[in-house]
Amino acid sequence: PRLAHEHEPGVGKYAVAARRRLELLSEASTRIGTTLDVGRTARELAEMAVPRLADYVTIDLPESVLRGDEPSDPTRDLHRTVVHGIRDDCPFYPAGERVHLQPTTPQLRCLTSGRTVLEPDLRSAAGWIAQSRVNAQRILAHNVHSLIAVPLLARGIALGIASFYRARDPAPFGDDDRSLAQELATRAAICIDNARRYTREHAMVLALQHSLLPQGFPEQNAVEVAHRYMPAESGVGGDWFDVIPLSSTRVALVVGDVVGHGLHAAATMGRLRTAARNFAELDLPPDEVLVHLDNLVGRLDREECGDDPFSGITGIIGATCLYVIYDPASQRCTMARAGHCPPALVHPDGTVTFPDLPAGPPLGLGGLPFETAEFHLPEGSQLVLYTDGLIEDRDRDFDTALEQLRRALACPNRPPEETCQAVVEAVVPEHPADDIALLVARTHTLDPHRVATWDLPADPALVSTVRAAVARQLAAWGLDEISFDIELLLSELVTNAVRYGRGPIQVRLLYDRTLTCEVSDASSTAPHLRHAATTDEGGRGLFLVARLSQAWGTRYTAEGKVIWAECALEMPAGKAGETAGLALDSFGSLGSFDDIPAI
Repeated sequence: PRLAHEHEPGVGKYAVAARRRLELLSEASTRIGTTLDVGRTARELAEMAVPRLADYVTIDLPESVLRGDEPSDPTRDLHRTVVHGIRDDCPFYPAGERVHLQPTTPQLRCLTSGRTVLEPDLRSAAGWIAQSRVNAQRILAHNVHSLIAVPLLARGIALGIASFYRARDPAPFGDDDRSLAQELATRAAICIDNARRYTREHAMVLALQHSLLPQGFPEQNAVEVAHRYMPAESGVGGDWFDVIPLSSTRVALVVGDVVGHGLHAAATMGRLRTAARNFAELDLPPDEVLVHLDNLVGRLDREECGDDPFSGITGIIGATCLYVIYDPASQRCTMARAGHCPPALVHPDGTVTFPDLPAGPPLGLGGLPFETAEFHLPEGSQLVLYTDGLIEDRDRDFDTALEQLRRALACPNRPPEETCQAVVEAVVPEHPADDIALLVARTHTLDPHRVATWDLPADPALVSTVRAAVARQLAAWGLDEISFDIELLLSELVTNAVRYGRGPIQVRLLYDRTLTCEVSDASSTAPHLRHAATTDEGGRGLFLVARLSQAWGTRYTAEGKVIWAECALEMPAGKAGETAGLALDSFGSLGSFDDIPAI
């Protein structure tokens, strides 16, 4: 558009042109580089130049720059990134295509020399015509007659080529036009380089985030799960989720969110996820797991701030978390949350509720307690855990998002994978401003016929009775092959409970993917595996338990403790002879034959 001051008295033609160039450069400083997207930044350069400098602009960038990397050879693997002009029918190579430029073209000459190339008359530009005579004739037929090819240089690195074409003005480009095009390209190149480096960092953080999230879940029968992770449009945060098998066929479901975005948030997320898995191995209830995570976040925060209490740096790290334990044998679900969104519970009939779960403080505040809540979940219920990015969005009311989630979940007998997809389609914002982690778990129940329980007083004479009952139950389940191992293992656990624990004592068998043997009593004293001297009469029993089982451990309850051991359903080849030898070698720990009847 022509400027009003072009008609002012005393204002010469050259002064007007100089003023227009300064205005264009001033406007370019605010309109180029508004985003950290390489392609968008390149297009902003073209939009600034058309029609005030050129009638058509094409921009070619190496694929490595589009990925965020520095180009090793910018003359190779060029892609047409932008085509912009006063008309859409001009036959330039279309955007998205790979461009193979000959060394004689002005574009490649400017890229290899690092200098702007001006072709005032394309009809006599032999190097440009040689690229494609047919295409050159088509472009010339659209009255395109002059070209400025500018290398996009930033920090001494060639990032691509910007080509400016003139068609409507019959005068060819001049030196002033070349200087203006070069200035615009230089400013745009700096913005493209910033966007390229951001793209590279974003890709690195996203790769780190994906590597730290579960790549697959271990086999278990308690829940059927599906999940989604969607990074924010403008950054990657610290959202995470996990499914952790626990002892006695139980499973833990975890979802959390680290405050902030970028590499630091993703790395902190990985540390918290690893810590949560380690604390889960201790068989702690949800509130105690959150206490340990809270202490860890506080410790990490102090490490980030340093030891100087007057540094003025506080609250670098913060996180929220929801920790759930589901027991398929009792159909009980225990939850605790640390400042996190409450889960959604979908009942088998499709009714959706949001359990009234105490919020708890976010992780890292320290010194504040967490509370648990317990619910009964009928078989086929669905637990939906998510991070706040799903329902909190600046362009949408919170209650509206929660209602959208409720409607998306209100469908009975739907597989978790379909539930995940329905939530993504109905609730996820079009342009997420925050990461979103979504975990859907449909509960299953352990068949009551696969659970056997015996209550007994603290009397050593009853060990043989329990062992006989266990043998009958294993035979009913068709597990005769491992019956001897299980009898031997339970004899040791029950005898330890009688000698060192307090009544009442309970024995329980859980038949699932493995066979879990439990012995519980009212004492909080836990046994420890140790090496026994050759002269010791005891101390080898837990060694026997460890050899006969795949895993074993202690779980504390409000009433006392549970010693559990998980055993394979089939005996490996050659294991029978080893078991018999272990039994004979371990009688020192079990006492005499009179102490443990019928062994």
